[in-house]
Amino acid sequence: MTENPRTPPPTLADGAAAATEPPPTDGSGRRKIIVPPQVQMVTLLGPHDELLRTIERALPALDVLARGNELHLTGTPEDLDLAERLVDELIVIVAAGQTLNRDAVERSVRMLRDRERERPADVLTTNILSNRGRTIRPKTLNQKRYVDAIDAHTIVFGIGPAGTGKTYLAMAKAVQALQAKQVNRIILTRPAVEAGERLGFLPGTLNEKIDPYLRPLYDALHDMVDPDSIPRLMAAGTIEVAPLAYMRGRSLNDAFIILDEAQNTSPEQMKMFLTRLGFGSKIVVTGDITQVDLPGDTQSGLRVVQDILSDVDDIHFSYLTAHDVVRHRLVGAIVDAYGRWDSTHPAPGNREQRRRIQRRPS
Repeated sequence: MTENPRTPPPTLADGAAAATEPPPTDGSGRRKIIVPPQVQMVTLLGPHDELLRTIERALPALDVLARGNELHLTGTPEDLDLAERLVDELIVIVAAGQTLNRDAVERSVRMLRDRERERPADVLTTNILSNRGRTIRPKTLNQKRYVDAIDAHTIVFGIGPAGTGKTYLAMAKAVQALQAKQVNRIILTRPAVEAGERLGFLPGTLNEKIDPYLRPLYDALHDMVDPDSIPRLMAAGTIEVAPLAYMRGRSLNDAFIILDEAQNTSPEQMKMFLTRLGFGSKIVVTGDITQVDLPGDTQSGLRVVQDILSDVDDIHFSYLTAHDVVRHRLVGAIVDAYGRWDSTHPAPGNREQRRRIQRRPS
């Protein structure tokens, strides 16, 4: 470092350091960040400077030039401050052994810009579960808060659109709890309800009819547990995947229980499920209240339960949004577009009611 050294943040003993350079004549500022030698610039900036371009797109008034292990920044004081903090966070993420990508950089910028309490590095380096060389971790701030809520509460509701990781992260926490011997078994369930279909009209035995509704739970399970061990665990009852109707009359002790697609439960089914909670157990309920497939005038149990249980101690509601979608980036744009359309086109609470309105004579 040369003139006017900046004290590195306390979390980076050997981290990035910056220096203020004389401002250019247009009134913007200049700053130099020295990247520590243990961090490779290609790891920080991406192949062909892809991540550097991402930073410049996120901060359009900022210009960044990389020279050796130095970053030379030109921009407004606000952008320079944010860029310094961003580089510090990215260095911590790289030092933790995580590969950076465009999404991680964009999410880090959003968290810093929103001045959240949590640091991007704390969010993006939280490991939940590792299996076959793959690590499952939250990728957004709301996902991190959702995961923390599961640790802190007995019953957690994860509510948000498709692709926000509601079920996947809950499954990872369930497997983590089983491996840590915090519970003796995992129970995964969902209502067998889909738009335009009824179980009785599907071919095959009852199990064959139910299997397509439970397939997404099996798919997630295969990502987190050795596939060869799943039949053995299911035969022993350590892992159970069953439709919601099979929960009636049971008391579930020492279990991690996940109810998926809960928007398709009736209020009576939701009450029945929640009262299955036994000693030493934890419940996570996930669903998307914008995707209700219940027939007729049936209310969604997931919508009603928010009013009923919002003030009950040790029950937490986590809400995820289109910003938390971790599928293809177009999925988030699609969710946002539908949300804007729904806000200007109010409709009844489920698809059957919407179809009725469309069929009414004018």
